[in-house]
Amino acid sequence: MPDVNDLCLLIRSNTPIIVLETHDETRALEVLTRVAMQQNLGFYSWTITDGLKRWGIDNNAASFTLESAEELEARVQRHHRDDNKTGDNPATVLQRIKTLKPAAVIALCDFHPYLPNNPEHVRLLKDIALRYETLGHTVILLSHALDIPDELQRLSVRYQLRLPDDAQLMTIVRDEIQQWQNDHQGQKLPSETGAVKKLLRNLRGLGHRDARRLARQAIRNDGAITEADLPLVNRAKFQLMDMDGVIAFEHNTESFAAVGGLKKLKDWIKKREQAWLRPQAASNDRPRGVMLLGVQGGGKSLAARAIAGLWSLPLLRLDMGALYNKFIGETEKNLRDALALADIMAPCVIWMDEIEKGLATGTNDDSTTRRVLGTLLTWMAENKHQVFVVATANDVSSLPPELMRKGRLDEIFFVDLPDEKTRAEIFAIHLNKRNFKPEQFALHDLALHSNGFSGAEIEQAIVSAIYHCSAERKPLSNEAITQELENTYPLSILRSEEIAALREWAKDRTVMAD
Repeated sequence: MPDVNDLCLLIRSNTPIIVLETHDETRALEVLTRVAMQQNLGFYSWTITDGLKRWGIDNNAASFTLESAEELEARVQRHHRDDNKTGDNPATVLQRIKTLKPAAVIALCDFHPYLPNNPEHVRLLKDIALRYETLGHTVILLSHALDIPDELQRLSVRYQLRLPDDAQLMTIVRDEIQQWQNDHQGQKLPSETGAVKKLLRNLRGLGHRDARRLARQAIRNDGAITEADLPLVNRAKFQLMDMDGVIAFEHNTESFAAVGGLKKLKDWIKKREQAWLRPQAASNDRPRGVMLLGVQGGGKSLAARAIAGLWSLPLLRLDMGALYNKFIGETEKNLRDALALADIMAPCVIWMDEIEKGLATGTNDDSTTRRVLGTLLTWMAENKHQVFVVATANDVSSLPPELMRKGRLDEIFFVDLPDEKTRAEIFAIHLNKRNFKPEQFALHDLALHSNGFSGAEIEQAIVSAIYHCSAERKPLSNEAITQELENTYPLSILRSEEIAALREWAKDRTVMAD
C-alpha cells in the first residue's frame, strides 16, 4: 500500500508529529496498524470516550487487536495511572505518553478541540516531540481538520491519505454489485451501457468509505446502475464537501435539445466531448473551457447547463459576487477553497456566472481584485484535473485582458439575440416544455412579432400569455402570445446603445455562437 510505505518513510525520517486529516478514521487506523507492524513498533489510539488503548498483535492474523485496559496499565508507570481507565483527559494522556516505553506510534483521534488556546496541551506535545531521540514516539494527530499552533509547525508534517484510483474504485463497485446479487439469490444486476464507467468517473475524488457508500446507494436505489443514478451520486458527493454559499451544486442540467440556436457552440462542444472525457484528458492538451459573452437572456446560462448535461458531469456554479469578504485574505481563500472543491469533484464543469462581477477592473478595492485574478489565473494555468470552465459575461469591457488570452480558455463565443429561425425554435421548445403542441401554433408569425427579443423574453411572453388565458378560461393562442409580445419592451430597445457597443467589440474578437 503506497500510504503505508509513505508513512513508514516519515517515521524512519524521525518525524515526531504527523498531522493526518481525513473523515475516514477507520481506514486511517487500519493503515497505521500496518505501519506500526512494519516498523516493529507498538500502536496506541486515544479518544476522549475510550481513553488510551494499546493495539496488540494478533498471533493468528496479520492485524492488531485492542489490548485490555489492565494490560495497558502494566506498561505505564504506576504514578501516572488514571483511575478512569476509559476516559483519559488530554493533559493526562499526554503526560502518560511522555513516560510510555518502548517507542510507539500513537494516534490521537479528534484532538483538534484541545489545541487552540490551550498552552498546556501545546507544551506537552512539544515536550514529546523534542524528546523524540530518547522516547522514539511518533504522535499522529488524526482528525477531519486540524490547525497546528505555530509552536508545533516545524516539529510536524502533514500527510493526506491517497484517494482510491480507478482500479480500486472498480473493485469497490464490483464488491457492491456482488453483495447486491448475493442478497437477491444470484440475480444479475441490470446496468446500462457505459453507466458503470460514468459512475466510476463520478466517484473519483472520494475516499474509500464514501465511494463505497455512494456506490451502494446508486445500486440499491433502483436495483440497477443507470445514468439516472449519476445526478444523485453527484449531489451526495458535493454535500460531502460542505462548501455551500460561494459555490453551489446545480441539480438540474439540460440537454442541447433545450437550447435554441447556438449551432457553432454546440458543434464545438460535441467535437471535444470524447477528447475531454478520455483518460488522457488530464494532459495539457485537454480542452480547458470557454467564455460565453453576450446579451442578457440570450441563453448563456442554459448553454452552461447543457454542456454539463451532454457530458453527464456534475455542474458547479461559482457565484463571483459572493466571493468577496470584508476580512483581508478571506476573499482569496474563498476562491481557493471553491477551486479546490472543483478539483475534488473532477471530472466536472464549473460555471463562473457573470465573471465580470468578481474580476472587473476599476473597483474600489483593486488590490483584492488583483489577488483574486492572480489566484484564478494561476489555477487555470496549472490545474491538472478534469475541470471544464464555462465563464459567462455580459460586459467584457471591464474584464482584464489576461483572462481573455488563448491557453487559459480555448475560445470566446458571442451569444447574440436570436434570429428569426432560432426564435421559432425557441417558441417550440418552451411550448413543448409546457405540454403544448408547437405544431398547433403559427411559429413563423410568432418569430416575426418577436424581432429583438431574447430567449428569456420569449419564454416570459409565453408564461404571461398562459396566465392571461387561464384567468379568462381560454385556450392559449397565437393572438394571446402576440399580445404579450406587443406589451413588452425588450432589452434590445431599452439598452440598444450598450448592445450595439458589445456587438461592435465582439465582431472581430470572438466566434459567433450561432
